[in-house]
Amino acid sequence: MVEIKTDTALEKMREAGRVVAEALEATRRAAAVGVSLRELDEAARTVLTKAGARSPFLGYQPSFAPTPFPAVICASVNDALVHGIPTDYRLRDGDLVSIDCGAELDGWTGDAAISFTVGTPRPADLELIAATQRALDAGIAAATVGHRIGDIAHAVSTVAHAAECGMPTDFGGHGIGRQMHEDPHVPNHGRPGRGFPLRHGLTLAIEPMLMAGGRNEYRTDPDGWTLRTIDGSRAAHIEHTIAITQDGPRVLTLL
Repeated sequence: MVEIKTDTALEKMREAGRVVAEALEATRRAAAVGVSLRELDEAARTVLTKAGARSPFLGYQPSFAPTPFPAVICASVNDALVHGIPTDYRLRDGDLVSIDCGAELDGWTGDAAISFTVGTPRPADLELIAATQRALDAGIAAATVGHRIGDIAHAVSTVAHAAECGMPTDFGGHGIGRQMHEDPHVPNHGRPGRGFPLRHGLTLAIEPMLMAGGRNEYRTDPDGWTLRTIDGSRAAHIEHTIAITQDGPRVLTLL
């Protein structure tokens, strides 16, 4: 069931979204050559604890996962696309890092992701991150009253195809509100004019995941969580929680 949020609920979600943005910025500041992924997770935990927020990631176990997720962030490096578990891996010069984080505050949830490089960046990685940001921006721009979910999906995929990047066909964005994952599903591939109609008060997480190699296939690590490009190419993931409003899309996960 799709829940349309009241304006009061949107303000509550904005507060949760601000906590997410602060946690992501804390991980970005902490990331440096030699820093472990567990240390990035700890930086995010500190922000959530200070805000009195709960992590919707910690202990989460969807149907595909063999075990509950053990951290408050997903930390995916280089060819890891999404859902990377923070480990003792220490960041190296030139790594491409994607961090996904959520926060539940006063019964409402926010979810967002960033991608960035550590140390000396590869030009191709910067181009991949920029293309992923353009795809997200296009998806957000299409998220207006009177459009449909398919218009968002088409906007995202148009940018990805122009950049000759692949995207997984069975993972994408989602509705969000009282829970991290709600209806409707927001695919990154789709046809314009199709799918659930966009109305004032609908809240969505839009999250393009681009793979530089151009293929849509991926593989799953033995941990049952981490998704990797099948050809070893780099991947980037950027996400925002937004609200559809009469005044246009409102991004809820900004500082």
